[in-house]
Amino acid sequence: MVVAQGSTASISNVATFWVRVFSWAMLAVLAVFLVNNYLVTTKDWPGILPVFQAGTAGSLAWVQFAAYFVGLVVAVSYVASSRNQTLRADSALISDANIFLIRAFFWAVLLIGVVDMVISFLRVEGLLTAVAGEEMTKKLGRPEYRGTYVHMPLMAAGVVIAAFTRTLGFVWLSLLIVVAELAIVITRFVFSYEQAFMGDLVRFWYGALFLFASAYTLLEEGHVRVDVFYTNFAAKKKGLINAFGSILLGLSFSWTIILIGMGSKSAMINMPLAKFEVSQSGYGLYVKYLLAGFLAVFAITMAIQFVSYFLAAVADYRDEPGKRQLESLPTH
Repeated sequence: MVVAQGSTASISNVATFWVRVFSWAMLAVLAVFLVNNYLVTTKDWPGILPVFQAGTAGSLAWVQFAAYFVGLVVAVSYVASSRNQTLRADSALISDANIFLIRAFFWAVLLIGVVDMVISFLRVEGLLTAVAGEEMTKKLGRPEYRGTYVHMPLMAAGVVIAAFTRTLGFVWLSLLIVVAELAIVITRFVFSYEQAFMGDLVRFWYGALFLFASAYTLLEEGHVRVDVFYTNFAAKKKGLINAFGSILLGLSFSWTIILIGMGSKSAMINMPLAKFEVSQSGYGLYVKYLLAGFLAVFAITMAIQFVSYFLAAVADYRDEPGKRQLESLPTH
């Protein structure tokens, strides 16, 4: 009996090891993909495709290809060096890191929306020259300049603020969307005044609210399920379904968006970001390229959260203690 128990424990440890390896390897591959994507879109690196085309792969392509193996080695090494780490601990660590990313993105879009709105208002009313000078006004009228020297510093500020705050702020973002929409109604019907940047601001914050909040909603079990049978399942069976669902549906869905949207320099997400694409309204917000980036943020944060969800689901299947209590009960 002692031997049997020891054998069961050994099998359990091996299973835990490979579940953790899969999870951290998925995150490592995602991280390497994003770094390679940055090098392809901004530094004109070739990507890994030439490696699979006879006689066309240069040294840079091989470096990018080898980076994936380095990422996998790092993932396996981390798991091997932290064998005492539980699945739930890994899940919480990954989820907390993802929440930090989402919090940083929230603050970034909040700051960018406010600052870009002020710039656009001053510009459309002919006041920007008096405030910033003629030369700066010309520069701020160029999407590349405004994106590089206004938006990016505000993104960095969002990361800093996220490090010192603990709220995701989605309630406040919802309130700001209502205030922005109410301002459009009041200025249009009371003062007969409306500009393109006002509608752009609502769409900018509205898109961020829904796409950024999706991963947090997954964490809190807030997404709608078609749960005709699921509700009545035992916790162990729910864990099994969630584990397979995280891989077959969640991660596959997230990677589909990532690969199609960021698979090449001319892909639907990469192209607008690389060109700082803006709307044709002229005096609207210069944030259209960021709306394309929202899709990337959505897919990336969902992929990370599904990895965390997978680890927690396997822990549920194995009846491991320490299950996280939801902040609010699901309403579906």
